[in-house]
Amino acid sequence: MQGPQATTADPMSDLYQQLIVERARAPHRAGVLEPADGGAEGDNPFCGDRVQVTVRLGADGGVAESRHRTRGCAICTASADLMAESVEGLQRPAIASLYERFGAMLQSGESGTTDSLGLLAAFRSLHEYRSRIRCATLPWTALLDAMSEAAGPGSGRKDT
Repeated sequence: MQGPQATTADPMSDLYQQLIVERARAPHRAGVLEPADGGAEGDNPFCGDRVQVTVRLGADGGVAESRHRTRGCAICTASADLMAESVEGLQRPAIASLYERFGAMLQSGESGTTDSLGLLAAFRSLHEYRSRIRCATLPWTALLDAMSEAAGPGSGRKDT
């Protein structure tokens, strides 16, 4: 993604843009888990993005598996896919921390926060496109809702 003021080509920026396009075209974690321990949906009425996230928890309460079904723009689809990959093996506090760092990077564009984000750093340039930040964060809010459902009263597997 090139910023509003194009400057010299940044090879990392080009790689990140390519990653977003590839994950939007052929997501690795697309689908719905059945049975799932939790699931939630999110939608953005301003741009039409819709995402459904399902999770299966491990014995430690962490995410053993996560999948998404996304109908939306390339940013939303790629974010959902990279999120699903990034959270596997993590428990809710670590996921909340990762989401917080991701959100801070989206708001500031600061590269200092990208070191701990791995492939999620691909979205760094979105800080220049404020209206698109919600596209990248929508899957995360659905994931946190799915985790809450999975951990809630009477939690257990459910068929979605």
